[in-house]
Amino acid sequence: MSEPPTTDQDVTRPLTTPVPPADGLRRVASAVLGDLRAVDGALYAAVAATPTPTLDRALRRLSHTADHSKISFAIAGALALCGARPRRAALAGVGAVAVASASANLLGKRLVRRARPDREAARVTLDRHVPMPTSASFPSGHTASAVAFATAVGTVLPAASVPLGALACAVGYSRVHTGVHYPGDVAAGAILGIASAATALAVATAQLPASFVPGGVRRVLRSGGA
Repeated sequence: MSEPPTTDQDVTRPLTTPVPPADGLRRVASAVLGDLRAVDGALYAAVAATPTPTLDRALRRLSHTADHSKISFAIAGALALCGARPRRAALAGVGAVAVASASANLLGKRLVRRARPDREAARVTLDRHVPMPTSASFPSGHTASAVAFATAVGTVLPAASVPLGALACAVGYSRVHTGVHYPGDVAAGAILGIASAATALAVATAQLPASFVPGGVRRVLRSGGA
């Protein structure tokens, strides 16, 4: 039995349909995001599964106290009583908190709309529980505000940068420890906080009198933060 003749069209026909470059990039991006979500979930589960009875109540209290940036505002109030430069630092910190809070709650959460972690499924111990927020999970507003405050105040008042930075890290971790955020939410909140502090300081440099903003801050902002 003879085989059917082969035409030039049959020979040149591609074995697979070419994938447009845009589709290929979307597939790669989707695969990377899937892997990152898997790592994020694994880190969250690891924190939930690690027994830390000594830390549980302390971090729960810290997370609760950080609601509505109460810690930052209390520190700002104390700084405002300590002289001209601490007062400038306090104002910069409060401005940074305002930018971070608005960016996280009015923009980030509404755009991403990530669901909160399933704290019960992860078996987060009750000793860690704080009220589960009803807002979206990404990014962490607590972390964004705490990091924004620490960054802005630390820029104007360098002596405060280390303790406030440590406090901001503790607030961010407490949100994972209490089960209300994934680690990725906290990381995104920290980045947003740094950007918010830079924005607040830039506005202060442009709008406030030269005597109000320290010259060192002006030089850093004008050089692009280098």
